[in-house]
Amino acid sequence: MARFHELEVTDIQKTIRDAVVVTLKPKDDPEAFDFIQGQYLTFRRDFDGEELRRSYSICAGKDDGVLQVGIKRVDGGAFSTFANEDLKVGDVLEAMPPMGRFHTELDPSAGKNYIGFAGGSGITPVLSILRTTLAREPRSTFTLVYANKGVASIMFREELEDLKNTYMGRLSVIHVLETDAQEIDLFTGLVTEEKVGQLFRAGFLDAEATDTAFICGPEPMMLGIAAGLKAQGLAEDQIKFELFASAQPGRLAKRVISKEAGKTANEAQIVVTLDGATRTVDASKQLSVLDAARAENLDAPYACKAGVCSTCRCRVLEGEVEMVTNHALEDYEVEKGYVLSCQSFPVTDKVVVDYDQ
Repeated sequence: MARFHELEVTDIQKTIRDAVVVTLKPKDDPEAFDFIQGQYLTFRRDFDGEELRRSYSICAGKDDGVLQVGIKRVDGGAFSTFANEDLKVGDVLEAMPPMGRFHTELDPSAGKNYIGFAGGSGITPVLSILRTTLAREPRSTFTLVYANKGVASIMFREELEDLKNTYMGRLSVIHVLETDAQEIDLFTGLVTEEKVGQLFRAGFLDAEATDTAFICGPEPMMLGIAAGLKAQGLAEDQIKFELFASAQPGRLAKRVISKEAGKTANEAQIVVTLDGATRTVDASKQLSVLDAARAENLDAPYACKAGVCSTCRCRVLEGEVEMVTNHALEDYEVEKGYVLSCQSFPVTDKVVVDYDQ
């Protein structure tokens, strides 16, 4: 199971006014941080006695020789504000090893065509993907559609220009700006389902030639883009998503159980296997499996608590749970009994789960 490791901050660079790129060096287990392009790191830090966990995508390519994450400040965001204002070179952060499935397998002999859609700081994992893909698949091409409010809010603008020059003819970048006017009217406004169709009809994108599309940004934007891609004939398995946890509402409200049902009807016995040890927890069915385990001081893993990542994945071996949100597990995983424990609530009086499988 993933555990937290210490990472030393070796460099901090501003990419725009309210975003930084943080370079990190593992202090104890460098092999554990051998990432795959498109993955993220989950950090934890105490703020006023309360532990906060936040995930940030790796922006470096596999062949860059560094471990870097991009952190854009969010209004009211404790960790992002700390990273942008107070974090210093030499500081030590705690992070889990890289996680995430926002990638495809690369083949040096392949000649594929990729499309990337990114909104705002959603560029971070997409940048890692295109950097790695262009370096490791020399016959492949990449078209990036990057949406921002204006020119001043474009993260990694210079880096993208450098990549265009390095991979001349293999990387195209289309900036779509919400407020700033551009020479081509199509490149002004929001990236919607309609806008995606217009980009294809105008010849900036080619559906028949596209092998895989990557989308990362706010959920409404991504849903519109996905619908636009499907309307052009792309299949479900050709479209890869990376949802922002911050855009998720968290777990859905649980159904109300009548008082007549009695107290015991609302309780469950949860048997948890974690790190080779098994513990039995008695908890309310109104608590998620994750919250019930952590209430008993079990160090069950989690990151977003919104059903977006798969950090809290476990397998249900006995009993039944209701998983109210799932943006991370594939259908075949669910069929095998895997659930996101942060979103799973006991339905039966006894539930047996295993985090180690």
